[in-house]
Amino acid sequence: MEIEISSCKHLMYVSEIQQEMYDSAQRRGTGIAKRSIEYLSGKILSGNAVVATENGEWVGFCYIETWSHGQFVANSGLIVSPKFRNNGAATKIKHRVFELSREKYPNAKVFGLTTGLAVMKINSDLGYRPVIYSELTQDEEFWNGCKNCVNYDILMKKERKNCLCTAMLFVPDHDKVNIKAGNTQPEKEYKNEINREKFEFSEPKESGGFQMTINNKKDTDEKESNLSV
Repeated sequence: MEIEISSCKHLMYVSEIQQEMYDSAQRRGTGIAKRSIEYLSGKILSGNAVVATENGEWVGFCYIETWSHGQFVANSGLIVSPKFRNNGAATKIKHRVFELSREKYPNAKVFGLTTGLAVMKINSDLGYRPVIYSELTQDEEFWNGCKNCVNYDILMKKERKNCLCTAMLFVPDHDKVNIKAGNTQPEKEYKNEINREKFEFSEPKESGGFQMTINNKKDTDEKESNLSV
């Protein structure tokens, strides 16, 4: 499997990616904001996505969004083709798009909203922690993107304080982001920036809450059925 920063050569997969995003949300009975072909194509052409392929077939996809004038970054739309699930592909893609986000926006907070238990566990391994919605970007354009989600009414009834998605946030430790002389890219020390306790999550409930316990075991659940963020 090859995981690459997106470019024009990956446009051939965009229709399949969009359709699988939609189908995945339908199978889970929850919703993610629907993205147009044009929107996903723009992410691919700008190099703000990663695409995994194998023998000419697309394996998985995830893209970067920036909010609040670059203060926040979201790694969105994580999806793995059904044919390639349950082999660690989602974890590798999520790690690569996280690295790309940190390289492009080293000072930004990285966040995600997800109903997927496997995604929560991957995020936890990367240093994300569960937070309340008020700690995320308050950019109206971001929240407008939820209008296509089947759970949008729940979000609005709760005054955008919570929903079925769990909010997770990575905050860079600026004391440990070192810039080498003559190099504008930060050293990849972010993996050690946050105390690495493990969190176990229960499935999210309609109340918008989640249950969490600390677990110091190293193993990660790599179940990747119906993944998305």
